[in-house]
Amino acid sequence: MKRLCIIPCGSRKIWDTQPDFTGPAAARHTYTGTFHRLCQAYARQFFGEDWVILSAKHGFLRPEDIVPENYDVRFTSSNPLRDVSLEAFIEQAKAKGLTGYDDITILGGKKYTVVVPAVFGDAPAYHTPLKGCTGIGFMQQRLNQALAQGREL
Repeated sequence: MKRLCIIPCGSRKIWDTQPDFTGPAAARHTYTGTFHRLCQAYARQFFGEDWVILSAKHGFLRPEDIVPENYDVRFTSSNPLRDVSLEAFIEQAKAKGLTGYDDITILGGKKYTVVVPAVFGDAPAYHTPLKGCTGIGFMQQRLNQALAQGREL
């Protein structure tokens, strides 16, 4: 079974936390928020290289993909596909070889669990291990525990 983990980007980026940093950055280094870092650690530990970051501005980013500059675009409840069309997400998923996975784990809130199935359809099985958490603090706690215990959620 081929598994993929999709993690959220994050509003805090390298350009916010390192003011002297200028220019583009690899996606794996771009997002610096606590929640993103925990999601990335979880994805690396339990999925190896089979993970991507989902950005409202750039779509699916592999860890080595380049983010050219700072931005502030978010998925919203009323319009989760605000800046990238569903068709563009679907084409990007095909182009990046993301459509061959049987099982997709989505780390993130409700907005992500709406976008991902819209892109990939009904074929893969979806897992949302952070569903039911009542806030980001609880999500971070669950991720920390999974990482410390070496047990996937």
